[in-house]
Amino acid sequence: MSEESRKLYRSTSDRMLAGVAGGLGEYIGVDPTVVRLLFAFSTLWGGLGLFVYVVMMMIVPEAPAAASSPSEKKKEGNA
Repeated sequence: MSEESRKLYRSTSDRMLAGVAGGLGEYIGVDPTVVRLLFAFSTLWGGLGLFVYVVMMMIVPEAPAAASSPSEKKKEGNA
């Protein structure tokens, strides 16, 4: 029973700009739309959301090509 170590990556499949919200949504198990809305609201109320998004865009690495997201695994199982 080894725990799979999870790593935060920018999504390559579920992205609108840089994949930050998609990757964060996959990491915490929340719909990426909710994460995008939180970034948007926090940008409108104080501007911190845009700053955090840009910092994460520069720091968080893009997902490796071999790693597939949970949503891609579901699609493969249904095919």
